[in-house]
Amino acid sequence: MELGAVLNAREDLLNSSKDDDGFVQQNLLIDEVMPLLLETKVVDSEDINHTYYLSNDDKIKINGYTVNSTGERLQIFIVDDSYLSESNDDFYVSKRNNYEEQFKKAIRLVSSAIQNKLENVQESEPIKPLIAKLGSEDGLTQFDVIEIFLVTLSATVSFRGEEPQLRTIHYKDDNKSFSHRVVGKKAQSKELLFIRRVVDLNYLANIYSSQGRSEPLKVVFKDVIGKNIEVIKAADEEDFESYLCVLDAPILADLYKRYSSQLLEKNVRSFLQFKGVNKGIKKTIKDDPEKFIAFNNGLTITATEAKTSYYKKSLYLESLDDFQIVNGGQTTASIYFSNKEGFDISNVKVVAKINIAKTSKSKDLDDLISKISEFSNSQSRVSKVDLRSRSPKLVQLKSLSECVLTPSGKKWFFERAKGDFNTQVRKSTNGQKLKNEFPPKKRFTKELLAKYYCAWGDTPHLVKKGGEKVFRMFIENIDPEKGDGKDINRDFYEQLIAKIILFREMEEVYGQGKNAIGQLRSAAVPYAISAIYLWTKEHEGQFSLENIWKQEALSIGLKEYLKQLLVLMNDLIKKYSLSDDYGEFSKKEELWAVIKLSEELGYFMSSDYSQKRLKNT
Repeated sequence: MELGAVLNAREDLLNSSKDDDGFVQQNLLIDEVMPLLLETKVVDSEDINHTYYLSNDDKIKINGYTVNSTGERLQIFIVDDSYLSESNDDFYVSKRNNYEEQFKKAIRLVSSAIQNKLENVQESEPIKPLIAKLGSEDGLTQFDVIEIFLVTLSATVSFRGEEPQLRTIHYKDDNKSFSHRVVGKKAQSKELLFIRRVVDLNYLANIYSSQGRSEPLKVVFKDVIGKNIEVIKAADEEDFESYLCVLDAPILADLYKRYSSQLLEKNVRSFLQFKGVNKGIKKTIKDDPEKFIAFNNGLTITATEAKTSYYKKSLYLESLDDFQIVNGGQTTASIYFSNKEGFDISNVKVVAKINIAKTSKSKDLDDLISKISEFSNSQSRVSKVDLRSRSPKLVQLKSLSECVLTPSGKKWFFERAKGDFNTQVRKSTNGQKLKNEFPPKKRFTKELLAKYYCAWGDTPHLVKKGGEKVFRMFIENIDPEKGDGKDINRDFYEQLIAKIILFREMEEVYGQGKNAIGQLRSAAVPYAISAIYLWTKEHEGQFSLENIWKQEALSIGLKEYLKQLLVLMNDLIKKYSLSDDYGEFSKKEELWAVIKLSEELGYFMSSDYSQKRLKNT
């Protein structure tokens, strides 16, 4: 990575994070960074609860948080506001303590919340539900890992040469024990694993240049589990070598706790909870732990390099580069969560086959891993959609975006590959003209595409989740395993753009910051769109997406109506949520099931006002 790429990334992120008045906003910067983190699989969704809170007296700060899809990992985000100036004169960081002071602000937040030292925080503060959660018995039970992301527009460098040299700073994971007292009960202790990640310009520029391909996961076993793993070499061929071993279940639990879904990046499925095969895995752990090795098919692991050594005539595995579990992700997660529920896993053992791909070519590597994944997954059905990284339907959409003109004679830019737009800008002889032609409002990525498309349906809770779940739902809808799927033609494209306009303008109507309707925009918008979708189904399509395409905007009257609908939806989410953390609870199907049948929504959608506005889109 060169300094020029870092400068370009800085300029792009600063420009994309400005509000309408031209000021860089921390919440907008996080919104720009989240899809990049999703690309590298360190988060499960681009969705985040914006909860800006700063206390100089307590030396505490947080910009937002999210909880991973399986619930055990709290991910906290802090923006380093020292480097938000557009000046390129001083954004180099060479000392670790510059970042350490920022991380301490989040660690103090967690520690103070667990010890109930933040009771003076106002109920109206967006951070209040998280503080209450951390200070409760339920929160202490739920969270095992606190992962802190420091988002900074600085470049981490070394000044040892004539020119600054880019470098990476890693922080060792820390286990911290906390004592928590619940009224009327004995004090409880909990050990939390703290993981600190510097998301600097070096990291972000690398994502742009690699088009989202994440940094390979290197596992050094002594660092994670305290010892090397004894193995037997089973094969040594031209393009791969294989090892066999037996892993104690606590080893897998420790690996999952540390790396979570990163272990499963090339795996075909994320954890499916304790259903089907996973229910059987849990039962075996509970009733017949010694027989687990006989009943379970074991793991298939891939890597690109293995470091081994001999000790007393036995072969040991020291580390694996680009470590991935391509079959057995369900087994690994089930072991972790069974242990979390209190089941003894000390007598559980799992067979593992480790395949080392010797090829250095990315295409050959992906093809080999896809085949290993496809042919080794037999415990539950695997969809070909899950294994496909590229869809011809997306290629068709890209082609349409390049040739279809809007009624005003303009085009939209579909960024099918991460960083594609910035690459085009730099290749162009007039990059500024291209930026003017395609401002952020006229661009969309495949992840956003999935969200906009699926919002026009009956699953707003999944849209709120974002990430892999909504993208998979989108792909399976337009390109199912059986049948031809959607016809990706001009009509489809025009309706798609209309859905994008509807979603984005509703976000503007809801607002952000002090002038917003509330703090639930990422939930209220898809929930409101789903209400319109259900009304349209009932009234035979009288709400016209075609008119939105033709007008390329929403009418003033429709915006006024949508504001009232969003206000209502905001209130209903808070009223019917069974948790004070409304943002997290809005990801649950049970909330949407109650809201869509509620008297309040039914009355509003059947009113003369709704009939008039929705029929005259």
